[in-house]
Amino acid sequence: MTTTETSGSGDITRSLELLWGEGERRARGPKPALTLDRIVTAAVALADAEGIAAVSMRRLSQELGTGTMSLYRYLPGKAELLDLMLNHVQAPTEDEDAFEGGWRAGVEAYAREALDRYHAHPWLLQVNQSRPVLGPSAVGGLEKVLSRIKPMGLRDPELISVLILVEGYVTGVARMHAQSVEADAAGLSEEAFWEKQGPVLGRVMTSGRYPLVAGLSDDTFGSDFDHFEFGLQRILDGLDTLVEQRERAAGRA
Repeated sequence: MTTTETSGSGDITRSLELLWGEGERRARGPKPALTLDRIVTAAVALADAEGIAAVSMRRLSQELGTGTMSLYRYLPGKAELLDLMLNHVQAPTEDEDAFEGGWRAGVEAYAREALDRYHAHPWLLQVNQSRPVLGPSAVGGLEKVLSRIKPMGLRDPELISVLILVEGYVTGVARMHAQSVEADAAGLSEEAFWEKQGPVLGRVMTSGRYPLVAGLSDDTFGSDFDHFEFGLQRILDGLDTLVEQRERAAGRA
């Protein structure tokens, strides 16, 4: 799953106007049939169903049952639409319970929410977000998670590094999952894939050349083991150690 789109690649000023409510340019006359929110929602639904490459102003107009040119009354083009789509799906959870329990629970909730977002919108993995146009959802989400992890006592750049660490881990897990789904959709199930390799691998494993691999337990590659959970808890354990070190150094432990 390769990157095909880049956030912030359009008219940044116009994207910001639209994101922060300075945006819909309505002509005088009857109430328009479309709204910016309806356009963005339809674009997200199309990307969820068919991927970000399927989203174009022409295709979107077909989904909305309107003329392509009518969409340009609301936004300049696909680049600005993408910025709005990202803001649409990045809205932070309204579940306050998800962020209760101190900084560790806050980081954990941040990771799980991010993974759920990638599963719901796998096209996000195809968007280069290294230069995001910050809308209300992104800023609101950052404000919320910072309020939970500030008690870690780290410097501000370090707090952002914590989020980068977690986001990088989640993105990797989400990408593997999306690629697995793509492979299944190609027509050969995972079970059938490994069955085809069985005869050759069986001979290789009994050759004595790879004793450690051959000696792996039967459940090593089973689906029952939660690799995401294991990795997340190790990240949290490492951050726990860092916080404890800082507290001891400050004489608060």
